[in-house]
Amino acid sequence: MTAPLGILGGTFDPIHLGHLELAREVRRALGLAAVRLIPAGDPPHRAAPVATAAHRLAMVQLAVEGCEGLEVDDREIERAGRSYTALTLEELRAEAPARPLALIVGADAFLGLPTWHRWETLFDLAHVVVVARPGVVLEGHLPEPLAREWTRRQTIDAAVLAASPAGAIYVQPVTPHAISATAIRSAIAAGNSARAHAQVGTLLPPAVLAYIDRNQLYRSRPDAT
Repeated sequence: MTAPLGILGGTFDPIHLGHLELAREVRRALGLAAVRLIPAGDPPHRAAPVATAAHRLAMVQLAVEGCEGLEVDDREIERAGRSYTALTLEELRAEAPARPLALIVGADAFLGLPTWHRWETLFDLAHVVVVARPGVVLEGHLPEPLAREWTRRQTIDAAVLAASPAGAIYVQPVTPHAISATAIRSAIAAGNSARAHAQVGTLLPPAVLAYIDRNQLYRSRPDAT
């Protein structure tokens, strides 16, 4: 069996310690070969990011330096058009047809999966690892098309993820981290006091905080979530 490659997408606007701890914890729990962080260039399901694609990519690259098992993939930044997960997984699958892929999504995002572009094809391309979220209940709350896939595919055996390239749904509990990129941007926009700077500094890798300071990012009040 081949250890799966984890895929964690997001705007990472900015990337913070919650993202990194999530990636590390899921990797350890499931024995993933690595977790590849993929910043979205043009995310289809949310408002446009505040920082440019180039800045967000640079921050992710800084954040993972020295983090064993965490990688950065710039394909959604470089690819023109909307950053559809189905396209990204198709590219990754073409690069290594037999390698198991594990798409990591939060439980809240999983509930909205039927709104994603070509969502049903995701199961042909990867396993879906659903990260449990406090207060988000899946059983009995899934929309009908997703409930059918859940019944067909849900497993409690993590070994299934390495035994085949794609197709399973697995729920992974993780340690909650009450860190929000929105709150970080708001704190930065609110002012440059030493107290605010120290507070934000506990939520970001030092290299990312230094990059934000150096490039004067998020100094105006953010509109995106």
